[in-house]
Amino acid sequence: MPTWFDAHLDLAYLAVSGRNMLAPLAPASGPHPPAAVTLPALREGGVRFALATIFTEAGGKGPEGYPAGNVDRAAAVGRAQMEAYLTWRDGGEVGLDLRRVFRCEPGVGQIRGGMGVAEVVRPTPEQVVAALPREPWMHLGILVECADPIRDPSDLKWWVERGVVAIGLTWARGSRYAAGNGAPSCSSRTGLTPLGRDMVQAMDALGVVHDVSHLSWRAMDDLLTMTEAAVVASHSNCSALLDGDAATPSQRHLRDEHIREIARRGGVIGVNLFSAFLRPGLTPEKPGRATIAEVVKHVEHIRGAAGGRRCVGLGSDMDGGFGASLLPEHINRPADLARLADALRDRGWSDEDAEDFRWRNWARFWMDR
Repeated sequence: MPTWFDAHLDLAYLAVSGRNMLAPLAPASGPHPPAAVTLPALREGGVRFALATIFTEAGGKGPEGYPAGNVDRAAAVGRAQMEAYLTWRDGGEVGLDLRRVFRCEPGVGQIRGGMGVAEVVRPTPEQVVAALPREPWMHLGILVECADPIRDPSDLKWWVERGVVAIGLTWARGSRYAAGNGAPSCSSRTGLTPLGRDMVQAMDALGVVHDVSHLSWRAMDDLLTMTEAAVVASHSNCSALLDGDAATPSQRHLRDEHIREIARRGGVIGVNLFSAFLRPGLTPEKPGRATIAEVVKHVEHIRGAAGGRRCVGLGSDMDGGFGASLLPEHINRPADLARLADALRDRGWSDEDAEDFRWRNWARFWMDR
């Protein structure tokens, strides 16, 4: 079975919203029908590694929502989603151990010596996977998508101890930490707030990765000025393909200069499979399904802007506020991701390069952290 690393899946959000995430896909209930994701469906599709989110939204109407500025309520909502992951971990369904899986500590790997000098040879991604026990089959790192549930930077250690490896300081609507890339937050003169700047320092001190996918462009520029750490865009596509020369381009998508900077730092960009983020003109009022060829256009644009294929992978966002009917044509569940890898090969990508896209680029990123 092919291996996939999906850098953006809202698994706990779906669970707290009423979907039985332990059931086979067909009878899945809950939000955003028709469903594309449950844990058994991800296993069937070969998604062995993922960044799984804690998604919260100021003003949201469901169990992900909290009143803007209400720190206690935001913390309670976020911790409820954390509890879903801890329950799955304790039941053996998943490992919350992405860092441990890909960490290469002294003594890990083969020891070779010569001339009286011993050298630790870091294992390859394939060797890391081959050494994993059969169960738990799926290994997660938790991505906090909007930092509002984290009361303040002193609270960060609690989250890291429970599996958080990456944080996006805000969702589209903005947070106490940063301006978001949705209107009206993206028009704010504020990028990172003072509390956000303190959080950046706390994240860097603990080695927590920055996810820029929902930062306003000003907030992203503030972040990139403030830290030299590697950053990722867990589920982002290309502004150049979606907005072109538009007078007011959507800040939800990455400009080429941001793609280049993420790549320069050794980061990875996960291509988002929401059709409205793949084809210009699709909106909630005018929905439709993009094509797999349009996904490939975004993958290849990232490759071209970055100058190589090592900085692009998958960040599907499957069921992240939309159902399978808004994924690209012929992709209705994780098992269908194989069609995307086939399309890359049809475009001249080698088997090695297709494997890099499927999982190795993300694996290498975490091995380097």
